[in-house]
Amino acid sequence: IKMTMRHLDGTGNGETKYDYSNDVLLLKIKGRDYKKSIELDNLVVDFDSEDFIYGLRIFDASKVLELPKESLRNIQKFDFKAMVEDNIIYIKLSFVATLRNKGLIRQGQDIVREAETDIEDSEMVCTVA
Repeated sequence: IKMTMRHLDGTGNGETKYDYSNDVLLLKIKGRDYKKSIELDNLVVDFDSEDFIYGLRIFDASKVLELPKESLRNIQKFDFKAMVEDNIIYIKLSFVATLRNKGLIRQGQDIVREAETDIEDSEMVCTVA
């Protein structure tokens, strides 16, 4: 018998920060208590005290997301969904950003990585509008 998936809803409680000089994008749910991080290639996934994914740091973000650095400075909206199932981390990102003279840029990215340590199954949703 499969148990019901644990769910964290961070709708409207998200935060984004972009470090232009180091090309690092941070997406997270505000107000969660940090417990641990897992490094996966050019990503760092942050877990809270309840073992939910609540944050994501993307290194070389402009390359990974295929967006100009200038647009990552101007994210207007993002959706960040993450699920852990059988030690596989599934992350779905979508952005709306602005870039000078080009208006809105819409971009999506799906990331799937296997964790090398045991992680409790869960899912989370976070948006910033």
